[in-house]
Amino acid sequence: MEWRDEGVVIGVRAHGETSAIVEILTAEHGRSLGMVKGGRSRHMRPVLQPGNLVMVTWRARLEEHLGAYQIEGLNLRAGLILAQPFRLAGMNTLTALAQVLPEREPHPKLYHAAHVVLSAMDDDSVWPALLVRWEMGLLDELGFGLDLSRCAATGQLDDLAFVSPRSGRAVSSAAGAPYREKLFQLPAFLNGSEQLSAADVLDGFKLTGFFLERHVFGPRQIALPPSRAWLCDGLQERLAA
Repeated sequence: MEWRDEGVVIGVRAHGETSAIVEILTAEHGRSLGMVKGGRSRHMRPVLQPGNLVMVTWRARLEEHLGAYQIEGLNLRAGLILAQPFRLAGMNTLTALAQVLPEREPHPKLYHAAHVVLSAMDDDSVWPALLVRWEMGLLDELGFGLDLSRCAATGQLDDLAFVSPRSGRAVSSAAGAPYREKLFQLPAFLNGSEQLSAADVLDGFKLTGFFLERHVFGPRQIALPPSRAWLCDGLQERLAA
């Protein structure tokens, strides 16, 4: 069996003395793993960095086998990000979160959104908000999407200001005011506004982080990636500056 696809490297681990098991989020074949012979070589290590865009050919005798990869680098952006801790935290967060997707199950919208986030990494005023939206998409693809379309209490479509931690649904400003200490802030950029601030993005990460922990990581008894906390710390520093 054989297929060829574009993808983003999301994980690499050593296999034997010279090879590597590489995990890739592909456009049409979902999260897929394969062995790269010589993957730990000086030539291949720069290519097999999480966050890099690659073209991959997968071959195996049977579909259920691990298979072998042949990988060509298309955009080796990871090398430009490694020396920038804030951006590196964002890239590592996305690639680590992508590893919770079911293996070999296509998620083309999420893949293309990941490509958008990573392509915007040279603009710190944009990509963190895009990453929040990507996390929202991840929750949705896993069956735990939030409903921010109307107020859970009144059904109204406007003046939405909060999100209920119980239901994951939006709550209007008036209906949520008496319970504001128990509700999440609904960031303006997730509610149709073009305004964007570090405070809103941080609120967005608090919102998605809560539901990722509840529905995805908690049940698996694993922790959210440490890079996500480092990313939020970076946002908090920018907010305090």
